[in-house]
Amino acid sequence: MIKSEIRKKYKVLRQELSEDQIEDKSLAIANKLLQLNIWQHSFYHIFLPIQEQKEINTEYILNILAGKDKNIVISKSNFEDYSMIHYLLTDNTTLRKNEYNIPEPVDGMTITSQLINVVFIPLLAFDTKGNRIGYGKGFYDRFLSECKPETLKIGLSFFEAEEEIEATINDIKLDYCSTPNKVFQFF
Repeated sequence: MIKSEIRKKYKVLRQELSEDQIEDKSLAIANKLLQLNIWQHSFYHIFLPIQEQKEINTEYILNILAGKDKNIVISKSNFEDYSMIHYLLTDNTTLRKNEYNIPEPVDGMTITSQLINVVFIPLLAFDTKGNRIGYGKGFYDRFLSECKPETLKIGLSFFEAEEEIEATINDIKLDYCSTPNKVFQFF
């Protein structure tokens, strides 16, 4: 299946999820992540969900990170060049939704991509080889290419893996992907 067809398929599947299903699946994904040996690092990048797109509720993962006293990093998107600026999430961080309903920090202490150890990645779909499909703007591929090679890339998905997704040379593969039922490992 080509990327555009996969995007359509998973956007529809997501829209069919009830609020209760989203919460249950989001909690199950967070619990699966606890099984991974990833919690010894310092800087964890996480996305804040676009509720209108029925994305995974990352509040459960945020609670894990806060409970483990980790540095939590969130981003602000630049839609002119499809880049992201990363900010340390603190008690004083003010969030505001942008024109695409993405909750973003208004300002704060910026963090370089090179400091980030683990990135939790939003996606629409992924395959058994670690390829992933997002919304198609390349924000995360640009961001991940700026990170250290050893930075762990962890996708979060409500749904199980596709057999194969077409990939381009600029697509950066996942190391793991957590679903409500299983954690996939790709290395």
